[in-house]
Amino acid sequence: MYEAYWGLQEKPFENTPDPKFFYESADVSEVYTRLLYTIKSNHGAALLTGDSGCGKTLLSRTLLRELDSDHTEIALLNTPSQTAEEFLREVLYQLGDDQPIEGRSQIIHRIHEILYEYYEAGKGTVVVEEGQHIEDPAILEEIRLLTNFQLNDAFLVTVLLVGHLPLAERLRKHPPMDQRIATRGWLKPLQIEETHEYVAHRLTVAGREEQTFTEEAIDLAHDFAMGVPRRINNICDIALVVGFSRELDSIDGDWMRRLIQSERGEG
Repeated sequence: MYEAYWGLQEKPFENTPDPKFFYESADVSEVYTRLLYTIKSNHGAALLTGDSGCGKTLLSRTLLRELDSDHTEIALLNTPSQTAEEFLREVLYQLGDDQPIEGRSQIIHRIHEILYEYYEAGKGTVVVEEGQHIEDPAILEEIRLLTNFQLNDAFLVTVLLVGHLPLAERLRKHPPMDQRIATRGWLKPLQIEETHEYVAHRLTVAGREEQTFTEEAIDLAHDFAMGVPRRINNICDIALVVGFSRELDSIDGDWMRRLIQSERGEG
């Protein structure tokens, strides 16, 4: 809608987990490095938590992009499971087996067979569980048992748990699984300097080098969004739409203030 007007090749502030828009602040870079090391080294399990909208899904997708697709099988679980058996069936399905199997023990046996087959073929396996909806401790126990699938010198599977901050608390209440976590990462809202870099990064990736937002406009967007990337994306996207409709040269503090007041229902 507004891309051509602003000299963009695509929309810069879409809330989709596209790795090319991944922004590495100093804190995010440190979390990313530790998680990637854990996954590539097959250290069993890792945990990524953070407030809603802080980029957990984007970071996890960027991690997966770093893995050699010829030597890694990925089971991406983003549909909430209500029971432990549903969880196991979803793991099996994501590993490429959709044959009907009855009973928990048979499902586990088949998962183990597949993991070993991948290992024999020189492939590692990564299970990514978007675990913010995990309520049943039995599912955490099944995740722990997955990390039991190992040889004397290697895990057959690495599990990356991704969720909101309460997930870390639920894990602490389940020590057997909590003790399997080799690395923990926590994503926080951006600092104001990081917000300036974040906005500039996304615009550059989308194809625009020229200044689009004044410093005051970004300061206001940061305060409104409380540093949460998803909310920053939302207000900046709306600003570009309005700027296009009003034929503005840039988004200044006055226009950003008006937009924020409108978003807050203040007229």
